Amino acid sequence: MSVITISRGSYSKGKEVAEGIAATLGYDCVSRDILLEASDRFDIPEIKLLHAIHDAPSILDRFTHGNLAYITYIQSALLEHVKKGNVVYHGLAGHILLKGIEKVLKVRILADPRLRIAVVMEREQVGEKEASRMISRIDEERRKWTRRLYGVDPWDPSLYDLVVCIDKIEVEGAIRLICETASQEAFRLKESDLQKLADLALSCKVKSALLDLDHNVSVTSEYGNVVVFTRGDDRKARKIENKMASLASEIEGIHNLEVHAGESRLSGDA
Repeated sequence: MSVITISRGSYSKGKEVAEGIAATLGYDCVSRDILLEASDRFDIPEIKLLHAIHDAPSILDRFTHGNLAYITYIQSALLEHVKKGNVVYHGLAGHILLKGIEKVLKVRILADPRLRIAVVMEREQVGEKEASRMISRIDEERRKWTRRLYGVDPWDPSLYDLVVCIDKIEVEGAIRLICETASQEAFRLKESDLQKLADLALSCKVKSALLDLDHNVSVTSEYGNVVVFTRGDDRKARKIENKMASLASEIEGIHNLEVHAGESRLSGDA
């Protein structure tokens, strides 16, 4: 049992690799699905969620609190899929959205620019120069997005457990290599790892329900014991406490709830 995230540049055959891994291992394969689910669950237009994860802000003011909330909604939907294991996720920042779960196998797929250009030319029916511009624009937007939000460069190989050059070993070779890696003990999820995923999923679900009251709220959970941290004043804390009382009966898995002033310093919180 494992969870695999596939990060890739645009037009790098990451979708084919992810679907092949899922078919080989009998896992679920998740990508755009989480946008549709987040859209339905939180009553947010899908186009807003798409902009939240694909549009890179040119200046800090453009990256609104609304966008940050949308990303929390997407993370919450993703965690509902992966908390029981046996999932392949190919989408933006999967290795970051599942932060704190060490045994998630984080894969980066690279492809020769000539291969990517050829794929774009065929799919989009454009010339070589236009294909190159399209790829450069998408890549740069994704890099800016990840740097702005998480302070890391998605092209940094140290963020991943495995980096695969797809043009050298091709899709079938990549599928075999990743499946073999996922079978290693270091990436087999145990009960304690599944508990961490369940805790993070619960934290994100609670945070999603509180963002309308406090966009700076942070939430941590351990075995259903949920602690909410707010940097707001006493009035805001009381509002959160009042809402938390109803959430205890609405959200499954909550055993105990606390609200504290200040900021959580825990690495696995939402």
